[in-house]
Amino acid sequence: MDISTIIGLIGAFGMVVFSVLVGGGSLLAILDLPSFLMVVLGSYFALSTATSLSDWLGIWAILGRTFNVPVFNETAIIQKMIAFSEKARREGLLALEDELEDLDDEFMKKGLRLVVDGTDAAVIRDLMELELSQMQGRHEAKIGTVNMWAALAPGLGMLGTVVGLIGMLRKLDDKAAIGPNMALALITTLYGSMVANLIMMPLSNKLKNQDAKETLVKEMVIEGVLSIQSGDNTRILAMKLLAYLNPVDRKAVESEVLKD
Repeated sequence: MDISTIIGLIGAFGMVVFSVLVGGGSLLAILDLPSFLMVVLGSYFALSTATSLSDWLGIWAILGRTFNVPVFNETAIIQKMIAFSEKARREGLLALEDELEDLDDEFMKKGLRLVVDGTDAAVIRDLMELELSQMQGRHEAKIGTVNMWAALAPGLGMLGTVVGLIGMLRKLDDKAAIGPNMALALITTLYGSMVANLIMMPLSNKLKNQDAKETLVKEMVIEGVLSIQSGDNTRILAMKLLAYLNPVDRKAVESEVLKD
């Protein structure tokens, strides 16, 4: 569970509620079902026009990913790569074939399978980078769906405000109702801004961060596979892979993987 997502959402909405109460307002004053339906459900249905049916229905699963911390086991990958390197240098590349069946990482398995098959290094890089770019494309499309909702919500909020103002202008003869009606008309703008700025844009950025981290791990795997294929010294391989870790994680594992 990604606690930062929960803290962020609760904290952001909590500050809105706190500001309303401190300012002498009432929560009931900013709660309005028609405004909610127009902005939230209206923008959600508008999203279906901009995306495919599968992406529209699947956006809830996409948003759900932001509540989970993806685990890529970089340290385990490095240790596995080093073990493969040692075995390959000791027994030859063909000796890795028996190890591949038990390998859980499909991306690494495909790369090492190409190595065992004697594929040229340039071809291995091209194939693995192609798969990586396709993954990035899929992620970009999903993130784009979230960004689209973030773009639609404020527009629906403004639309709701215009609709409310039209209703208010039709009743200008009732001066006592102008203030309350104006406040009600602006609630849709508030909802639109909250959906975009408190929910969709932050969650979109978290998805981008997850994509960047997964991309980095796969780039590390590509580097490791090619290093094994070229017969690099195990220590050189370890140093290459450790370069992909942040300084804190690197320091925690380098004494283990670089031991004599």
